[in-house]
Parts: sequence; C-alpha cells; structure tokens
Amino acid sequence: MSKAILALEDGSVFEGTAFGAPVERSGEVVFNTSITGYQEIFTDPSYAGQIVVLTYPQIGNYGASGEDNESTHPHIEGLIVREFSPISSSWRASETADEFLNRNGVPIGGNMDTRKLVRHLRSRGVMRGVLSNTGTPAEALIEKARQSPSMTGLDLATRVSTKAAYEWDQPVTDCSPSERLKQAAQTYHVVAYDFGIKRNILRRLVQTGCKVTVVPSKTSAEDVLAMNPDGVFLSNGPGDPEPLEHQAAQVRKLIGKTPVFGICLGHQILGLALGAKTYKLKFGHRGGNHPVLNKITGKVEITAQNHGFAVDPDSLNANDIELTHINLNDQTLEGFRHRNYPAFCVQYHPEAAPGPHDSLYLFDDFIHLMKDHKKQ
Repeated sequence: MSKAILALEDGSVFEGTAFGAPVERSGEVVFNTSITGYQEIFTDPSYAGQIVVLTYPQIGNYGASGEDNESTHPHIEGLIVREFSPISSSWRASETADEFLNRNGVPIGGNMDTRKLVRHLRSRGVMRGVLSNTGTPAEALIEKARQSPSMTGLDLATRVSTKAAYEWDQPVTDCSPSERLKQAAQTYHVVAYDFGIKRNILRRLVQTGCKVTVVPSKTSAEDVLAMNPDGVFLSNGPGDPEPLEHQAAQVRKLIGKTPVFGICLGHQILGLALGAKTYKLKFGHRGGNHPVLNKITGKVEITAQNHGFAVDPDSLNANDIELTHINLNDQTLEGFRHRNYPAFCVQYHPEAAPGPHDSLYLFDDFIHLMKDHKKQ
C-alpha cells in the first residue's frame, strides 16, 4: 500500500498508510475525541478547511450510510486515524467509509501515531498542515503547509452556505423498531440562517413542532421578517466569526423583533451582534464528552462540541446579558441569554447525533419562547 504523509507548519512529519482519495489537501489540523459518529464528523460543514484527527483508534468499521450525513457531502479536507477499516460490518451501510471518502475526493492517513500527534497539538496548539497520498516529499509538504491560509480571519460560512432558500420538513428518524419518537405538529414557522447548518438541527426543529425555511447566510433581516417567522435560528458553521460583520448586522436588526436561538457559530454571531468580541482557542473543543455547567439549573450536562473560537464573556454587557452555561474544563463561555429580549444561544451542539442528548431541552425552550412571544 502507498504511503500517507501529514506535514505540519512547524516542521513535524507523521507517516502512515494511504486510504481514500490519492490527492493532497491542506487545512488546519484539529482533533476530535468522539468514540462514534465519524460519518457525521465527515459531513459536518463546520469542519470545512480542516484536517481531522480522530482519537478513537478504530474508524470505518461500520461503513457509511446516507441516513447519517449531516450535509450533501464531506467537508473535511482530510482524515487522520490510527486503525482504518477498509471493510464495513453493518446492515445499514451502503458503502465502506473508504469508498465514501474516496468518491468525494478526501484523502485518509491510516496507521498514524494519533496519540503522539494529538499530544503535539495540545501542547503546541492546532496548526496548518498538508495531508498527501501522492508521494510528494515531506520537505515540500512542510513548505506548502506554511503557505496555506490561516483559519483566523477566514470566512468559510459564506462558502458552505446554501445559495437559495429551501424548506425542510423531515423529522428525526427512529433508530430501531423499539424506538418511537413523538413528533409535534408543525405549529411554528422558523427561518434558519445557514452558516453551515447540520441536518440533525433541522430534524430536531421539525421534531419539536417547527416548519423550517432555510436561507443563505447573507439574507437581510428585512427579507427574513417579510417571511413573518415565529422565530429565527442561527446555525453552526466553520471559520472565524469576526469576518461575518454583515451577518452580525442582520442579526442585530432581528433582536427584539422575533425570538432568536443560536448554536455554535450562531452563538458567536449573536455575541458579535450584541457588541461582544471573539477569540481563537489554543486547540478548540471537539468531541462528545465535554462537561458544561448550566448556571440556571445547577446541573452538569455532557455535551458534543465542535469549535475553535469562543465569545469573550467580559466583552458582553452584564446589564443586558445573563451568562447561562460555562465549560467545566477551561471555564470558557458556553451559553448566554438576553435579559430583555427573547434571544439565547449555546456554543455546543444540543442536537448531537449520535449523542449525547443531555441538552435536547433547548429546542423545547425555543418553542416556549416563540409561544410566549406569540401571545404578547
């Protein structure tokens, strides 16, 4: 089998076995600690511009299924794993993970020392890299990594956003015959900004009683309000939030006129709309086991996360904003709500597929917010 090489901008080189597409791709090298759900990671638009290292050692063993996609195609630039399975063993699989990524032009580096690589990224911070399955010498790849664009200042949300508005009406699918999920009637019309939206967010909105219209990331507030929504949703997405000045300006116009709920990048954009600042984390939060304190209930929620930037809580006006959720690993801000207007957000992913589901209540909170606002 041919060789795969991952070269980092600091001159570090990791070698392994090539799977997936025989191509060369650059991006910010990040790691995710989830045990399962690799296809959801592949197809999450929030990973645009990134080469993903998965810390769980065995990847690919249950293949790929179209039902698990979070978007139309993979958005990761490349994949790094310890043990990659070229075969699948699942009745749900329509193809192997190798075939899925190869068909979509994504290179895979298998048999790499992911433990050493992740320890390096934790101590030095995430950095630019190039993954090559083409035989290019390591020295040339290091130079290419240094010449590749930095994630800071990069507007990737516009790139991955839908080009035209569309309706979404599919709820969450039962995982097995023993599971019967209750779907609420579609009572509320929600306009969802697509900054890189995941399908399971849309499914959860429908499941809790929303008719959803998805709009491009640069849709004006006036056009959104003309749709007469009961609420507006701000989605997750990739890249640096600070370049999204236009998007933040539109959200600023919506605050107080309709309920607003944001997740991940949507949380950051709502923060920017309220005058906050954001900053880049050293190695980000990515995985399905991050503890978050809900300051309102006093309970700890285990959450799924995927972000490399955070909102500076000190830059929010304490007279207007209540901090609601705090990360227990590093005390970063994970959620806030407006004291005077129906607007709230979280940095993590309550819709997490395959899980955890500790925070699904947030979709019900959005429903209650729209219900109360409608009465007023």
